[in-house]
Amino acid sequence: MRNDRGRLIAALISRLRDFQLAEEALQEAAISALSHWGRAGLPASPQGWLLKVALRKAIDRLRGGARESRKAAELAHLVGEEADAGEPEMIPDQRLRLIFTCCHPALDPKSRVALTLRTLGGLATGEIARAFLDAEPTMGQRLSRAKAKISAAGIPFKVPDPEDLPDRLNSVLTVVYLIFNAGYTVGPSLDRDLCVEAIFLARMLALLQPGEAEVEGCLALLLITHARRDARLRNDETVALTDQDRTLWDKAMLAEGLGLLDTAMARRAPGPFQIKAAIAACQSQSPPDWPQIVALYAGLTRHEPTPVVRLNHAVALAEAGNPPAALAIFSALEAELADYQPYHAARAEYLSRSGQTTAALDAYDRAIALAASESDKAFLIRRRNRIPS
Repeated sequence: MRNDRGRLIAALISRLRDFQLAEEALQEAAISALSHWGRAGLPASPQGWLLKVALRKAIDRLRGGARESRKAAELAHLVGEEADAGEPEMIPDQRLRLIFTCCHPALDPKSRVALTLRTLGGLATGEIARAFLDAEPTMGQRLSRAKAKISAAGIPFKVPDPEDLPDRLNSVLTVVYLIFNAGYTVGPSLDRDLCVEAIFLARMLALLQPGEAEVEGCLALLLITHARRDARLRNDETVALTDQDRTLWDKAMLAEGLGLLDTAMARRAPGPFQIKAAIAACQSQSPPDWPQIVALYAGLTRHEPTPVVRLNHAVALAEAGNPPAALAIFSALEAELADYQPYHAARAEYLSRSGQTTAALDAYDRAIALAASESDKAFLIRRRNRIPS
């Protein structure tokens, strides 16, 4: 189910055109499988068996609620679909259509993330709620509204047309990246590690969209970043990248990410995810190639002129030897990033380096107050305590 749920749920939604009915029917089929397979053993085609039984369960639900004649044609159609569902190789892979449906621009960004995790990642509502610090009923309502909007708005269950594909693909990759960032922020303390879920989704996209440079760039970015996971904490305190013990890095994962980045760049179709992956690759060098990182952030700013990208560009400028330019950018970003903890942490660091002690202490206090985790807070407190008061 971990590997095949996405394909099965996509096949069901393509037939039923109903997210909720598809999920409930597949869940009932899985319960039946636990009982039936326990007595009779695995069928020759477990996926085909699950799809057939799920379609029967869906038909039973519709038949039980069929009070109007308009249900008759729908039931007849489903009976025909059930007869066609056979061996797993006969199950069309509709996951790419499902990903684009879940990430449709008509849905708000948070709903896109939640629906993708629910349908393709198979996470329970409670797991998704905990990842985003929401109450489970609130997240359940969000998911229900997203599914209802897809139905009411007639959002098509299809891969976008070629002229619309680049923009829509970037939206999908952004959802995967947001899932990874959520896991990176909270760590693997949830029922499931969201970083691993994001990599799973990125690998699925690479399989479904072979040869797409931005998909390869996104997967490369996640792998290069996740390869450093075991070195990010020391004694429950966040460790800066330049201070990490590189012997703890996952060398195989890092090599895979760097290889994917080379493959993507060779396609000569640059995009923001390839640039982000290139930045992560430069940061992984010892020492980091800060002048090259500055140039890459300048390029990324043309694709994504966001305050956070400009902040990271400023940090790279400071590390490359131009703290005054960085502090000028920090000042310009103050209003937009007033509640963004990394802004205050970076500003505090470079104010301290430039000898502006009082302002640095104030900035550290603000960063500590906004810290998202105890490990980040411990790191910031230690940095603040280095400044002579």
